[in-house]
Amino acid sequence: MTSRPDARPRANTFSSGPTAKRPGWTLDGLSGTPFGRSHRSPAGKAKLKQAIDLTRKVLQVPADYRIGIVPGSDTGAVEMAMWSLLGPRSVEVLAWEAFGAEWVTDALSELNIAPKLHQTPYGVLPDLSAVDTKNNDVVFTWNGTAAGVRVPDGDWIAADREGLTICDATSAAFAMALPFDKLDVVTFSWQKVMGGEAAHGMLILSPRAVARLESHKPAWPIPKVFRLTKGGRLIEGIFQGDTINTPSMLAVEDYLDALAWAERIGGLDALIGRANANAAVIHDWIARTPWIGHLAVDPSTYANTGVCMVITDPDVLAKGDAVVAKVAKGIVDRLDREGVALDIGAYRDAPAGLRVWCGATVETADVAALMPWLDWAFAQEKAALAAAA
Repeated sequence: MTSRPDARPRANTFSSGPTAKRPGWTLDGLSGTPFGRSHRSPAGKAKLKQAIDLTRKVLQVPADYRIGIVPGSDTGAVEMAMWSLLGPRSVEVLAWEAFGAEWVTDALSELNIAPKLHQTPYGVLPDLSAVDTKNNDVVFTWNGTAAGVRVPDGDWIAADREGLTICDATSAAFAMALPFDKLDVVTFSWQKVMGGEAAHGMLILSPRAVARLESHKPAWPIPKVFRLTKGGRLIEGIFQGDTINTPSMLAVEDYLDALAWAERIGGLDALIGRANANAAVIHDWIARTPWIGHLAVDPSTYANTGVCMVITDPDVLAKGDAVVAKVAKGIVDRLDREGVALDIGAYRDAPAGLRVWCGATVETADVAALMPWLDWAFAQEKAALAAAA
């Protein structure tokens, strides 16, 4: 039987959201929070504007794109874009896991716009060549948080498109190269790749998206927290730090701390490099480990943030889905009790398995230290199965 490892990860937080805090993070880093001050005070607005400006710098967002802090985390940002922008053109929605499926539900059941759907099972990216990005509006996730499947590039998006591309990039921003020239709306939340705390989402708009906002009046009511225009004109204050509702200034300070760290280590290239190095440890381990496999089918779509895994051991698979789920949960619970890895279970609607976050705030040494523990935990669970037989 696989022996119990001696070395342990220094940090055991491998959750896919909120994700691990940056290396060296302490509460002292939040001492600049303007507690007890209005977010509309000069101090509050300055912090919000700084968050916007640093986001632009670190993410390398083009100067003519607007960046706003909006309510409702990434979900609020995506739905704000859908409610405000969709309608003038035919719509196509891509979904290959839980979060993309939410945008399908919104389009079909809430907005009643009858989009063309490109839906595939967990682990399989839809056929991107079948998407008409030239003429239609397209809603998609860049990286499937619950499936470990990402869009490999933006080559499938027409450069001369007439429709808009609305991209949920919450588990891709700061870890994958986003081709902003191909994206009209980009959304994410602080609690994903940068390890911030939830509260608000980020909404990035291209000039084409702004033009749509100012020329299109949606056929459905727009809730106050979704309103980006007034009198047919963009509310510019939203993109200068004048948020629609009250943000947590503590969460803002935490996001600023993460952005400052990103700058110190070398910006976006360094963040992507760290995520790639972390994911490579798991990809290499899976390649040499017979009991585990990727949920993602095509290696070109493997995520470098939330790496999703399924059990492939033939003895366990032969016992059926319920046993597979029991073994996966047993691994998760065992490593939680050991204090080795926290929150590494698959997403609740995904196939039973494991999910380990590999974003830039995680240290590669910690990922490497986790791998022997996964082998040990599986061996323990398989032995328990054999003993119970």
